[in-house]
Amino acid sequence: MIRVAVAGLGYWGPNLMRNFARLPDSEVVWLCDADEEVLARAAATLRSARTTSSLDDVLADPAVDAVVLATPVPTHADLAVRVLQAGKHCFVEKPLGQSAADAERAVEAAQAAGRILMVGHLLEYHPGVRKLKEIADSGDLGEIHYIYSNRLNLGVLRADENALWSLGAHDVSVVLYLAGGEEPVECEARGESYMQAGIEDVVFCFLRFPSGLAAHLHLSWLDPHKERRFTVVGSRRMATFDDMDLERKVTVYDKGFDERVGSYGEYITRSGDIWSPRVPAVEPLRVECEHFVACVRDGRTPRSDGNSGLRVVRVLEALQQSLESTAREAGAAARP
Repeated sequence: MIRVAVAGLGYWGPNLMRNFARLPDSEVVWLCDADEEVLARAAATLRSARTTSSLDDVLADPAVDAVVLATPVPTHADLAVRVLQAGKHCFVEKPLGQSAADAERAVEAAQAAGRILMVGHLLEYHPGVRKLKEIADSGDLGEIHYIYSNRLNLGVLRADENALWSLGAHDVSVVLYLAGGEEPVECEARGESYMQAGIEDVVFCFLRFPSGLAAHLHLSWLDPHKERRFTVVGSRRMATFDDMDLERKVTVYDKGFDERVGSYGEYITRSGDIWSPRVPAVEPLRVECEHFVACVRDGRTPRSDGNSGLRVVRVLEALQQSLESTAREAGAAARP
């Protein structure tokens, strides 16, 4: 039985608490949050766990095997280092840090302590995304030319992070996952701040990889459509993952260009069958939590380990630098 503490019980923490509490191989023994009201609300749903407003109490308990961090993003790296230095395994929500330097400190702390560090890149555990990668890796799509994603909604306005960091961490992690760990050599981003000065509501990103793969990300919380979709375009076929489609999460399109027989480099379009493979109807968060517990129990490296989280932060940091270098002058976006 892996004994777990959950720190940070505001927005996402209760979901993590619920899943770890329901797993047969883990037990939530501590709940931690600086807000006493939030802590009391969470404790009312899990009366067997001890409660505290101080992480020091959790780290001082030798019975705790692992700490789950769902605290505000600026605290991720520092708290992860504290947890690991205390000899506990650590699950930390994405992103691992606000800079590559911060993320590197957490990775180094895990290596020094000999403990597992896993980053909560949830979509890497989504059965639909895993099916999309399985199809891409099988060669059924041919050579992968490019990937693009849309993560759009008329959503909550953030005061402490822009659309790149709030929404892009999801899509960057999936693109790197589909790319097989290859990192981009070019990262470009353009964005606009309409609702709050200096906080981009919409961001367009372009990534170029050494292999020739390209990727485009459209991120916005100021959009009439709610979309969470990835499209992979190959030399033979194309495929999509659409998280908003309740029945067809993954769709494969037998579409592309074929060389005309007997011609000299002439191509004709091909539009063949469209099919949707079966995708298991399981909760991605439960799969993610099960994976962390199994890694702690068996000493295995998580799919989204510290190094994976570091790669995501490196890309986000490069995109942020590009975003800043191309930003409009203050107030320019509001001018006709």
